[in-house]
Amino acid sequence: MAKINVKNTDLTIIQYNDDDYICITDIARYKNAEHTDDVIKNWLRNRNTIELLGIWEYLHNPNFKPVEFDGFRKEAGLNSFVMTPTKWIKSTNAIGIVSQSGRYGGTYAHRDIAFPDLKNNIRDYATINELICLSNLENINAVLIKDKVPQSDRLVKLNRIAIHQMQILQDVESRKMLK
Repeated sequence: MAKINVKNTDLTIIQYNDDDYICITDIARYKNAEHTDDVIKNWLRNRNTIELLGIWEYLHNPNFKPVEFDGFRKEAGLNSFVMTPTKWIKSTNAIGIVSQSGRYGGTYAHRDIAFPDLKNNIRDYATINELICLSNLENINAVLIKDKVPQSDRLVKLNRIAIHQMQILQDVESRKMLK
């Protein structure tokens, strides 16, 4: 466990799955110290947040459940939509958010997810390459569903395709283009 200081606020960092996860409870405390749970729930209700989480999971989690994600994405932003970290994690098999109880408890998010919330702008959440890749994956997933490919096989294929597309898109960025 470590701490960093952002905007004069100490944020706890834990290692999970060999990566840095930032305590979004600490971020919520910065915004409203008396109602951190409500701040996190409201953040999770936001359509842009659900899109970000789905993009991140598509790209990094081969066991992500896209059907459950699609249901949440359709409801996100509605007054009746309620989301908690535990509900998101259990329903979608998410790994980008971790909820812990106990002495160092709180809700933690992968650094790619946690830091963009400080600006609360979808363009900060995902690069254009990630958005292009997600768009392609949604189209490919629709074709695979139409072809009756089982969900477990679709996830493996979509994960491979996402990795490949991101490599291609990153390679294109590193090339010098003619003007």
